[in-house]
Amino acid sequence: MFLLDASAPASGFGSTALLLAYVVVIGAAMYFMAIRPQRKEQKRVSEMLSTVEVGDSIVTTGGFYGVVIDITDEDVIVEFGSNKNCRIPMKKSAIAEVEKANA
Repeated sequence: MFLLDASAPASGFGSTALLLAYVVVIGAAMYFMAIRPQRKEQKRVSEMLSTVEVGDSIVTTGGFYGVVIDITDEDVIVEFGSNKNCRIPMKKSAIAEVEKANA
């Protein structure tokens, strides 16, 4: 019987350390491949949205191009197309790209 064999080496610590090393390596890989880039992108988007000003050209997440007419804390009013009567309020989070008016 294997459990009663006194000559068998006790490899419990070695396998536990190896398992722990695998968990650490996989956790580090997940951090550098998934979590860290996502946080950098969130930071970039929040900085972009905080610098939106009246007159900036934007692209929405739906692909529409427009010009910012008015800004509140969470919303913007955007004028779309050459028709000056097409003004639509929308969330700031729906802005995908911003091009500054003075650029």
